[in-house]
Parts: sequence; structure tokens; C-alpha cells
Amino acid sequence: MLTRCPWAETHPLLQAYHDVEWGVRTDDRYRLFEFLVLEGAQAGLSWITVLKRRTAYRQAWADFRPEVVATWNEDRVTDLLHEPGLIKNQAKIRSVLINARAFLCVEEEFGSFKRYLTHLVGTDAIVHHYHSSTEIPAYDQTATQLSRDLHQRGFQFVGPTICYSYLQAVGVMMDHLVGCFRYDELAQASVN
Repeated sequence: MLTRCPWAETHPLLQAYHDVEWGVRTDDRYRLFEFLVLEGAQAGLSWITVLKRRTAYRQAWADFRPEVVATWNEDRVTDLLHEPGLIKNQAKIRSVLINARAFLCVEEEFGSFKRYLTHLVGTDAIVHHYHSSTEIPAYDQTATQLSRDLHQRGFQFVGPTICYSYLQAVGVMMDHLVGCFRYDELAQASVN
């Protein structure tokens, strides 16, 4: 039997996400934008709430293509408030349009969003050696720095806790517990 991070044991969707995606580094711009959208949607909610709606989010947000979403206007926000499967929060929905535009500006400045993250964090992932979920902070200095910089660039729903979760999701912050079956593989991949 595989040993996983405890949070992944509570639902099959969480387990699949943990086993395949969480903490895996990515250069894929759509994936980097997707997790900005999903982590922002999670604010004040549980991750399973968002994962259950992921397919609806993918459909509603043009497969997380920021260049498409950035062209939408306030009428689209109103339409999305009636879209089945989305969290009906006008501020969160509007923030995705705003963040898509800001995401494109970051890409223009740095060449890619991944290069932007590398500029702030470095080329290697930050690998922690936590043995218990209670050791993992809600945020840290890196997440606070990212949050501050994203806010200055006009992003919304990017507080330090959301940024920490984002960095975990895209593999910049490797927080699988030492006893987790994914730990060794991802820790090794993080320094390559």
C-alpha cells in the first residue's frame, strides 16, 4: 500500500490529483494559468470543492487560454455567473479576466510566466523535508514576495496563502511529506 500525504486520502479526486499532478514542475503556460484560476477560486473554500468543478472551469475558461480570456468583457462576467459548475462569486470571476491580462503582460516582460517565477524563486524548486502536515505553513516569505509582486502587477486573489498553494501545485514548492511515495522522485526532479 502506498503512503500518501494525509490530505490526499480523503477523496478519490484528491488522491488522483496528489498522485499525478501536485508538486510536479511545469513549463506549460496553460497549466500555470489554470492553477492561478483554480487557486483563486478556492479562496475561502476547500480544494475538493474546486477539483469537483475543474471540468466546468476548463470549459468556461477556454481551456485556460489567457489570450482568449483576456479579450472578454463585463458581459462575459455576467454570463459566467450563470454557468453551471462555476463558483458564483462575481469578484472571483471578474478576477480571472483581470489576471489573464496581467498574465499576458508578465509573459511579454519575461518571455514566459515560468521565467517570471524563476526570476522570483530561482531555477530549482524549494524542497522541504516535512514529516507532518502540521509543519507545512500556510505561507512563507517566498509566497509573500510573489503575492506582493503579483498585486503590484494588477493580479487579484493572489494573497500569500493562495500563492503558497499555487507554488505547491506547480512544483515550485515541493511539500510532499518525506514519508509520501512521491517525495523521493519529486525531490530529485526538483534539482534537475
